Amino acid sequence: MRILVMNPNTTASMTASIRATATTAAAPGTEIIATEPLWGPESIEGHFEGYLSAAAVLDRLATLDLAFDALVMAGFGEPGREGAQELLDVPVLDITESAAQMAMMLGHAYGIVTTLDRAVPQIRDRLLTAGLLQRCAAVRGTGLGVLELEEDAERTVEVFIETAREAVRDGAEVICLGCGGMAGLQEKVAAALGVPVVDGVAAAVKFAEAVVGLGLTTSTGRSFAPPRPKAIGSWPLSAHLAPGRAQGSPRRTAFSAQTSGI
Repeated sequence: MRILVMNPNTTASMTASIRATATTAAAPGTEIIATEPLWGPESIEGHFEGYLSAAAVLDRLATLDLAFDALVMAGFGEPGREGAQELLDVPVLDITESAAQMAMMLGHAYGIVTTLDRAVPQIRDRLLTAGLLQRCAAVRGTGLGVLELEEDAERTVEVFIETAREAVRDGAEVICLGCGGMAGLQEKVAAALGVPVVDGVAAAVKFAEAVVGLGLTTSTGRSFAPPRPKAIGSWPLSAHLAPGRAQGSPRRTAFSAQTSGI
């Protein structure tokens, strides 16, 4: 089984961290391939960057000349998953819903600790849309930017634990890491708090293995039917940025790959 893990930002060091976490979580025989878009923001901290990232991720998926059995989208609370479900004929899982779903199997209420406070409404909206908000006791920001997570590992752990304690006081019985860049913190945080800590990347990998193992994939009956065939100007952009790449994904792509120049 081969699982593609997509870092939604363009920071390669974060892709490497996400890859390491996914590989550790994967079962023997599961191959993890991790990548990032060819263009887009270096980190995602708001709606503007989130929508740019969604377009860049979909663009990247449309040009990958690579076979895989499932896709894990490693952005927490960012848009774009639904588009990937229409584009691909393999299961698509994102770390936001995967973390929350797993957390609800482990406790009555869960909490999410993320980066900046401005990300909190975005994450709550995502949970609401997914039908997962009712059992969320708290979504709290650490005040750390996405790129700051890698600058001082010791400080990141301290701030995360302090913020997670606030979520526990709010009633959370399980904590979710609210950013793909937080991958790897779960053991230290769990030891300090005495409650389970779910890493969304690891959770999504395990759910992907289960879905593929059961022979299931996204329903195309209604909501996630393939895109209707039509010309999209300058699409896919990645084909222009990386000459020689095959245009069109080996997976389902119903739209036209015609371009009109950049």
